[in-house]
Amino acid sequence: MPFPFELAIDPLTLAILAGVAFLAGFIDAIAGGGGLLTIPALLTAGLPPHLVLGTNKLCATFGSATAGYTFYRRKLFDPHQWRNALFATLIGALLGALVAHSLPASWLNQMLPVVVFACGLYLLFSRTPTAPLVSDKPIARGRQWPQGFGLGFYDGVAGPGTGAFWTVSSLLLYPLDLLKASGVARSMNFVSNAAALAVFIVAGQVAWVLGICMGLALMAGAFLGARTAIHGGAKFIRPVFILVVLALTARLAWQHWFGMA
Repeated sequence: MPFPFELAIDPLTLAILAGVAFLAGFIDAIAGGGGLLTIPALLTAGLPPHLVLGTNKLCATFGSATAGYTFYRRKLFDPHQWRNALFATLIGALLGALVAHSLPASWLNQMLPVVVFACGLYLLFSRTPTAPLVSDKPIARGRQWPQGFGLGFYDGVAGPGTGAFWTVSSLLLYPLDLLKASGVARSMNFVSNAAALAVFIVAGQVAWVLGICMGLALMAGAFLGARTAIHGGAKFIRPVFILVVLALTARLAWQHWFGMA
């Protein structure tokens, strides 16, 4: 069923939103946090909040699929090692998206700046591993369930910063360098985006024309961002990631602590 907004949007607004989506895809493929750009942009364009969440999931799925596939092709993500996390993320995202339709997520937003700031401090003061991960070194599987379910649930309810949270938590929980942790984050982000999108589609809360246009732009940005991250390595990802989490903190604190848009 088409939405009136899709028919009324002017070409300039569509072009601006597509440009924002391209930049968001580039940043999200490297360090996560692309939703920090796309969600406020969609709200500013006049979409109601639930339609914003559904449309944002549509365009985010384009980007996370592109970035995740790029990391997979470069052998920076092994699905067999992360089977538990994949299932847990899928279940968490489905439940989170269902909750988004019935319960407010404002209480999560109140604490989100604290969590994001803590993530930034971790990377700012920790020493990031630079040696490549031994391919046959085991990855703990039990801890993947709470990690995947929790982050999948959050992505289903809200979403901004999920990629950043995946990167930090994977660095804390597993013997990964920052580049491979980014590969895990991009792949899991695709799973949670796709699962949540399915719920929003069933609920009729997706602006298809706008979401597809932004999704194509975001996919192009994610393609370039993933390749830039791979060639730049951890030394390139680290400063970009810190800038993203600090921007997330400032934006979310301003909006949810002080009630500013």
